[in-house]
Amino acid sequence: MNFRTIIEPFRIKSVEALKFTTREERASALVAARNNVFQLRAEDVLVDLLTDSGTGAMSSAQWGALMQGDESYAGSRSFYRFDRVVRDLTGFKHIIPTHQGRAAERILFHTVLHPGQIVPNNNHFDTTRANIEVEDAEARDLVIAAGRQPSTIHPFKGNIDTDALEALLDRDGDRVPLVMVTVTNNSGGGQPVSLQNLRGVRALCDRYKKPFFLDACRFAENAYFIKIREEGQRDRAPREIAREMFSLADGCTMSAKKDGLANIGGFLAMNSDAWAEQCRNLLILTEGFPTYGGLAGYDLEAIAQGLEEVTDEAYLRYRIRSTEYLAEKVVAAGVPIIRPAGGHAVYVDARALLPHIPPLQYPGIALVNALYVEAGVRGVEIGTVMFGQHHDGTETAGAMDLVRLAIPRRVYTQSHIDYVAEAVIAVARMGSSLRGYRITSAPKTLRHFTAEFEPLA
Repeated sequence: MNFRTIIEPFRIKSVEALKFTTREERASALVAARNNVFQLRAEDVLVDLLTDSGTGAMSSAQWGALMQGDESYAGSRSFYRFDRVVRDLTGFKHIIPTHQGRAAERILFHTVLHPGQIVPNNNHFDTTRANIEVEDAEARDLVIAAGRQPSTIHPFKGNIDTDALEALLDRDGDRVPLVMVTVTNNSGGGQPVSLQNLRGVRALCDRYKKPFFLDACRFAENAYFIKIREEGQRDRAPREIAREMFSLADGCTMSAKKDGLANIGGFLAMNSDAWAEQCRNLLILTEGFPTYGGLAGYDLEAIAQGLEEVTDEAYLRYRIRSTEYLAEKVVAAGVPIIRPAGGHAVYVDARALLPHIPPLQYPGIALVNALYVEAGVRGVEIGTVMFGQHHDGTETAGAMDLVRLAIPRRVYTQSHIDYVAEAVIAVARMGSSLRGYRITSAPKTLRHFTAEFEPLA
C-alpha cells in the first residue's frame, strides 16, 4: 500500500528545547548582528536552516561508536576503521582525513595549483572557489544552461556542460590541472548530476589526460536522484550507484558534515601516489598526523558509522521526499523557487520574488532578514553577496539571487517544515514592502560570513 504521509525512518530518543522569541526581540537581535544572520546567536533562532553542514542529528549507533574512539596519536584503531569504510565506498587508494571539507580543498589546491590555471566545475561552492582563487587560479563554472534557469524543469540540472568542457580542454588544456564536478550541485540549487554526465566527463578527462575529482559531500543524495530519475537505474541500490560514481573519478574532496552524517570531519581521497605524498606532507604541517588529520578518534568513528548509514534507501527516500514536500507547499502558494526541488534544501528565487530590489541591493539578504524577523527562521543568501565579489575586489551581480533553506538531517519533524512553509508564504506576500541593503563592512574573501549591512531608505 502506498500512503502519502512522509514518515521519518527513526524514533526520537532525546530532545532539545527551543527558545521562542517575539518579533521585537528578533528585530533587535538582527540589528545587533549588523543585519547578517551568520552573526546571530543560535539560541535566538527558532528553526535554523542556515546550513545542513554539521547540523544533523547523529544516530544511536553513531553515539555508541563515539565510545569506541581510540585517541592514539598515530595508527589508532579508529583511523583504520574509518579508512576501511571510506576505501570500501570510494575505491580510492589514498584516504587522507581532514577536520572538514574546506581543509581537503585547501590541501588539494595548494598542492596542485599554480597562478593562472583554471579549475572547471559545474558550479564551485563558496569555499571551493575561495581556495582556488587564493592560489591566483580561476574557478570556472560550466553548468548546463538549464542549471542557470530557476523555473526550468530538468531532472539533472547539476550536469556540467560537456561541450563547454571539451572546448575549454581543447583551447586551454595546458592551464587545467584537474576537472571537478560537485554532486549534488549546491550553488545551483542542490541539483543532481547524472551517471551519463559523469561518464562523459570521464571520457573527456581520459582523452585530454586530466585527473577528475568529485566534490562529493552530498554523494548519497545524488545517488538516490540517479536511482529515481535516470533510465535503467531504478533497480540498483544507492550504495551501488555511489560506488560507480566514485569509480569514474580519480579522487574527491568530502565534507563528512553532510552525507557523512557527522558534526565535524572530512577527507581527501585520490589514486595518485605523487599527489598523495605532497598532500600528506601539507596535512602534517597544518592539520595533524595522517592517521587523525585534525580529528579525534571518536570523530573518525562517527564518520565511519555515518557513511555506512547514509546510503540506506529508507533514509534517502525520506530525506529527498521531505525536501520535496516543503517545495510543493511553497510552489502551490506561488513562491518562485529553483525547480525541481534539490536534495538538501529549497532555494527561493529572491530575484524573481523581489523584482523591485536590484541585485546590487541584495534581494537575498532582504528576504533572509525578513524571514528571521517575521518567523524566527534562519536561511542563507546564495547570490550576489556570496558570489558577486571578484578576486580583484570588483563586484557584479551574481548569476542568481537565491535564499537557501537547508534542512539539517534527522533534526526537524513535519510540523517544523509546515511552519517553515507558512513563514515563507507569509513573507512572500509582504515582498513588495521589503527594501534592499548596502554593505557597510566586509572582508575581501568569503565576505558573506562576516559582512555588515544596513537597510536602504
